Amino acid sequence: MDISHSARAYLLFLGFIGVERLFELVLSARNARRALAAGGREVGQGHYRVMTLLHTAFLGSCVAEVLVLHRAFPGLLGWVALGGAVLAQFLRYWAISTLGERWNTRILFIPGARPVTSGPYRFVRHPNYVAVILEMVCIPLIHGGYLTALVFSVANAALLVVRIRAEEAALGAEYQRAFGARPRFIPGAAHEH
Repeated sequence: MDISHSARAYLLFLGFIGVERLFELVLSARNARRALAAGGREVGQGHYRVMTLLHTAFLGSCVAEVLVLHRAFPGLLGWVALGGAVLAQFLRYWAISTLGERWNTRILFIPGARPVTSGPYRFVRHPNYVAVILEMVCIPLIHGGYLTALVFSVANAALLVVRIRAEEAALGAEYQRAFGARPRFIPGAAHEH
């Protein structure tokens, strides 16, 4: 199969994203052990499996759409999408570093722990989910994967409705007091329900 230079670069970028996700899973597992040892509790286990499958299928779909449907690099749109994907990585790691040992891919909470309101959490309730939303749109569009961007953005939106409800309910009244007036996703936006 003849693969263009831009497709090779894109596949290399996807490989980097895949390695990054594996690192995050290792970090998450370490943080989960620590949270559980400190009396933490987990909720949302049912949708976690769906989320894992969705994110794995997303990367596979990015590869498949470029190779099977022979998507070409879309020029300016591709560069803008790359910028959005890189921005999403910075936002993700700002959120991870702000939460420190409390960051996790699972919904784990330690009863009595005060909510983290610094870093990107000063502006929105869910900066990590903002990063995921950006990724679902931007990563496929880097190399013309508009079907992957559309399908997985819609699926991710449906998943986030369930996940955010479970997460915010688990974090309880103190979280609601700290974040009740803060928008979920867009800084400066009116209160999002």
